[in-house]
Amino acid sequence: MKNCSENSTANEKMKFAHNCKHVILLLRWSYTVPLLCYFIFFLTIWMLSVPLKPIKIVKEIPIHKPEDTFEIRMKNSNFNSDRKDGENNLLNNKNEYLINVNANENANKDQTEILQEVFKRADKDKNYKLDSKELAEWIRKKIVEHISSAVSNNYALFTMIDVNPRNGVITWKEYHTYFLKKRGFSKKYVENHDEKRHKGLQRSIKEQIMRDKASWMEAARSNPDALTVDEFLAFTHPESSAANQLALVDELYDKFDRDGDELLTEDEFAILQTEGNNDETVVVRQDENERRAEFRKSVDLNGDGRADRRELLHYVAPQSPRHSEHEAEALLALADGDHDNMLSLDEILAHPDLFLKSKMVDTGRSFHDEFK
Repeated sequence: MKNCSENSTANEKMKFAHNCKHVILLLRWSYTVPLLCYFIFFLTIWMLSVPLKPIKIVKEIPIHKPEDTFEIRMKNSNFNSDRKDGENNLLNNKNEYLINVNANENANKDQTEILQEVFKRADKDKNYKLDSKELAEWIRKKIVEHISSAVSNNYALFTMIDVNPRNGVITWKEYHTYFLKKRGFSKKYVENHDEKRHKGLQRSIKEQIMRDKASWMEAARSNPDALTVDEFLAFTHPESSAANQLALVDELYDKFDRDGDELLTEDEFAILQTEGNNDETVVVRQDENERRAEFRKSVDLNGDGRADRRELLHYVAPQSPRHSEHEAEALLALADGDHDNMLSLDEILAHPDLFLKSKMVDTGRSFHDEFK
C-alpha cells in the first residue's frame, strides 16, 4: 500500500511539474508577442523618420510635344510671307497677293541701290535728270506690267484654291483654308479652326483676315459666300477688275451726267454742281479750265464733245496715261527741291520713302494703298 501511495504521489508531482512548465511557456509567449509587435512598430517609425538619400539624375530627358502640334507650327512658320522664296509680300499691310515684278531682282538690294537702278532705267535721254514725261512713261510702264501680271496669274491662283468642290467658284471656306495652309498650319488645325474666335492666331493674322473679309464682301456681287473668277480678281487686285472699272464709270455718270443720257459733255464734266441749302443748286467753277483740258485730252477720245461708256472705261482704267501723269506731277511737286520741274538722283534719294512706296518703284503697294 505504501508503494502505491508513493507512486501516486510521484505521478501527481510529475503532472504538476508538466502543467507548471506549460503555464510558464504560455506566460512567456503572452509577453513576447506584444513586445515583438511593439518592437517592429517602433522600428518602422524610426526608419520612416530617416531622410532618404537623393537619387542622382545622370541625364535629363526632355519631353517634346508631337511635331504636328499647333504651337510648333506657329513657332516655325513665316507669317510675314506667302511665297516660298521668302519674299516679303506685305501681308501685314494690305493684301497678300500684291505682285511686284521687280521683287526678285530687288530682294538683295538696299534702298539706295533700288532707287539708283530705277532712276538709271527711267532716264532715257541720259542727262541725269527725270522730267515729267520720263517719269510718266516709266510709271505707266510699271502699271501695265503690274496689271498684266495680276490678270495672268489670277486664273492659276483661282484654280489652286477652287478644290472643295471644284465648281468654278471659290467659297470663303476654301479661301480661308488656303490662307491658313499657306502659313504653315497643320491640316488638323485647319479642319478644326474656329473662325469666329481664331484661337491661337497672332494679332496681325487676325487683322488680315478681317481686312480680307471686308474686301470679300465688296467683291462678292452675285453671291456673298462665293467669288467667280472676275470677282476673285476684284478681291485680290481691285484695280485690275473689269467689274470695278464698270462700277467707277457708273459713279461718274451718277456724279456728272445731269440729263441722264449716259453721255458726258464737256460742260457736265467741267462745271461741278452741288446741292446747297433749301436744295438750291450751287455751281462750283474751281479748276474749271483744268477739268476742260482734262476732258479734251483724256476723256473725249474721238473729239466729238461727248464721252460714252467706252471712253469712260478707258479714262478710269489704271493703264490710262492720265494716272501715270498725275503720279509724276505729284512726285515732282513733293521732291523737286530746286524747282526746275525735273528730278535729280539726289532729290530722289532725299525722299526714299516717298519713291519706294510710289508706282515708280512699288506699283503693287501703291495701288492697294489706294484701294484699301
